[in-house]
Amino acid sequence: MGWRRGGQACGLCLALAACGAAGPTPRAAERAAADDGALPSAAVATGPELCGNAVDDNQNGLFDEGCGLSLGLVQFLAGWDAPKADVDLRVVDPNGELIEVGRVARSGLTKDRDCPGRASECQGRNLENVYLAEGQPIKGEYRLRLRLESLGGEAPPVRVRLAARLVAVSRFYEVSLETPEAEREIRFKL
Repeated sequence: MGWRRGGQACGLCLALAACGAAGPTPRAAERAAADDGALPSAAVATGPELCGNAVDDNQNGLFDEGCGLSLGLVQFLAGWDAPKADVDLRVVDPNGELIEVGRVARSGLTKDRDCPGRASECQGRNLENVYLAEGQPIKGEYRLRLRLESLGGEAPPVRVRLAARLVAVSRFYEVSLETPEAEREIRFKL
């Protein structure tokens, strides 16, 4: 689906080049700017990493590290503050496979957080996390979809932060979801 502009489907596509570096390099996280639903801004280093906000607070290229989340060379992390709202992060890898909780896809990606659905793993935080659990990142298009499943009594809009890491490049987005079943799609190329 994606966003619509001028009657044609329009997904945000970012070409991300993989570097030969083994780990991330410090970079300013960026937010998409345009009519695609993301808000323009730049992250500012605040010192220690804050848990549960899906932001690279210390500007080291990793999101919420040291907070009990699994990390990988590829990682997609969604977080939101509305405690009763249910937002789903759906990731489809370059093979066309939907990444699911507790199962490693052929691409090596897995989902280890699905909140608030799996409350025992959520520890009071609304996060969903997909990461590269094994192997090397595969080249191609990664499609991410944020979907508001339920407001759960929360007042709209639900503001969702999305952190994306593809090898040594990190990006940060904020998206507003107004009504149940509202969706936003973001596409990345590696």
